[in-house]
Amino acid sequence: MSNISSSSNPPDVLVPAQTLRLTLAVSATLIVQTGLALIWAGSAAERISQLERRNEERSQLIERTARLEEQVITMRATLDRIEEKLDDTQRALMPR
Repeated sequence: MSNISSSSNPPDVLVPAQTLRLTLAVSATLIVQTGLALIWAGSAAERISQLERRNEERSQLIERTARLEEQVITMRATLDRIEEKLDDTQRALMPR
């Protein structure tokens, strides 16, 4: 009978070792997940930075386009005035 009681003791001795393994496994999992979360956050921050740079470039293009449109409008008005003056000059020079 003493053999039976001694055979039940070894599983009890393994419990602390299993607990240690489980603790290490959970700790390792948490460390790996934390590291991966930090890597993901860093890549997300980089993507946001890239989008902000693109947005800035596009806003500069929009500003330039708006300035060019205003210049074209001014040039069109100037051209219309020049054409009108030329037409007036040609009408004045034409014999009646």
